[in-house]
Amino acid sequence: MGAQNGQWLLDHHIAAAGRQPCRGGWLGAGRYHATVTTTDVPDSVRLALPREAADIAALQGSVWAVEFADYPALLAELSTDEVAVAWERAITRPPVAQCRVLVAVSGDAVVGFATTMPSDDPDATAGSDGLIAEFLISPDRRAQGHGSRLLHACVDTLRADGFGLATCWVRSTDDDMRAFLTESGWAPDGSHREIGLADGSVRIKQIRLHTDISAD
Repeated sequence: MGAQNGQWLLDHHIAAAGRQPCRGGWLGAGRYHATVTTTDVPDSVRLALPREAADIAALQGSVWAVEFADYPALLAELSTDEVAVAWERAITRPPVAQCRVLVAVSGDAVVGFATTMPSDDPDATAGSDGLIAEFLISPDRRAQGHGSRLLHACVDTLRADGFGLATCWVRSTDDDMRAFLTESGWAPDGSHREIGLADGSVRIKQIRLHTDISAD
């Protein structure tokens, strides 16, 4: 469940660095006082808060540094501060109402995040096809239920926003993410694309998976 380098991310984060993307197809309970009773806050998923933009950017940057080590030109375009600004904007001033940022939290820590939005794929059916544009769980918090909770929350959010089909672009080399989705009932739909920087220095191949989320 690694970084999903979707077009949404390239549009908003790389553009923040001043370059145009190329479309290829968007508490832990501490003891404060001896008389205070502490209670563990259960792991959960919710809408991101503006103050969590920096946490999201830091998590994304740390994962990207490993998973996109073969793309130094991409990493060179991103600064944590600029990415945090982009995330704060996405949380507080999304381009459309159905663009949402979700976070998986454990105690007071953000351990994962995802974005849901209307699909902007050329073959998408407007008002019916939704997209999980970003999906990332911290490597040291995987296999603990966070990914499943986050995925379920994404599907519930897309369904509540009126979509009947959920789609997600996955890097062709990300076997873990593909297996995670297929084990959750998703399947490839035969579509593929390349995304990257306009100067051609970065080209990333992706395949699209989908699942029916229409209400029974």
